Amino acid sequence: MWNEGRARPSVSQRYFAISTHEWHKTHFPGIYILGECLCDRTGRMLKSLLIRLSESAELRHFAEESSFGKRLSDRFAAGTDAGEALNATRRVNATGANVTIDNLGENTATAEAALASAETYHGLLDAIKGHGLRANISLKLTQMGLDLDTNLCQELVGPLVRHAALVDNLVRIDMEGSRFTQRTLDLVQTLHGIPGNAGHVGAVIQASLRRSEADVEQLLNQRIRIRLCKGAYKEIAKVAFPDKSRVDESFFELSRKLLDSGVFHGLATHDDQLIGKIQKHVRKEGIDRKSFEFQMLYGVRPKLQEQLVREGWNLRIYIPFGSAWYPYFMRRLAERPANVVFAARSIFRS
Repeated sequence: MWNEGRARPSVSQRYFAISTHEWHKTHFPGIYILGECLCDRTGRMLKSLLIRLSESAELRHFAEESSFGKRLSDRFAAGTDAGEALNATRRVNATGANVTIDNLGENTATAEAALASAETYHGLLDAIKGHGLRANISLKLTQMGLDLDTNLCQELVGPLVRHAALVDNLVRIDMEGSRFTQRTLDLVQTLHGIPGNAGHVGAVIQASLRRSEADVEQLLNQRIRIRLCKGAYKEIAKVAFPDKSRVDESFFELSRKLLDSGVFHGLATHDDQLIGKIQKHVRKEGIDRKSFEFQMLYGVRPKLQEQLVREGWNLRIYIPFGSAWYPYFMRRLAERPANVVFAARSIFRS
């Protein structure tokens, strides 16, 4: 029961009860105040700002070349080459969690660069199999040349899915901005429908998009594996829900559909309240906790990751690597503005 002799905390205080605490309130009051002010409206403004910053070529160049940028990349990405990502995968597997590996990159400018990215992923699939790692791969279609030529993209991704099927693995096709949504889902469904590919290619759905409920239904009809996330791209209100509360509601409702589908899916969130609601639903409905997995980002909320594994929940960690880490990092901050507090605290304490 609430002690009436104490002031009741504000909504923003309750929202940040987990991600801020007395240490950084005392030592970094500026960061604490930032956390306190990130209510729904302010959070939307910060999300918009972070997305704009993610698109800045000048800031990207500075961040990826500076020593400060290297501190960020070392904290939230597993180095710049595949070997470092595989070493990070071994370490994460040793904690009891599974992994998905992402060779960072998007909006490839040449066919040669797209081909090189595909070859990197073929190498990762072989290395995962050869070393007995519990990991799959995640890729973006614009990294595979979608902006250049749809046929080129399919010619590169198709063999990757066939390769994954041969080594009993999965290619997760990441979702990008809404202008790519339909083409991405079309390609996932085309590849999934090729004999031998079923179960070896998966999609990503963004709970923030208004169309996502219909997209989930269509993918479930084909029993395609889904990673559900909130979404980290700037979209107009006609396309996406502008309010965090509505995005959270969408995420939970879509999570229930996925959990009830009998297909193995991934629920990607660091939000304590959503995780708690999902766990409560699983217990109430008698759903096998091994029939799905939570997914989280490398370097984000490690204590929560440890807790989930310790309690017997499936967990997969998204491990990115490569030099093109800046847009990824900024969009992750935008996806949940509370992560600004976490990232700042992590950098200052390192």
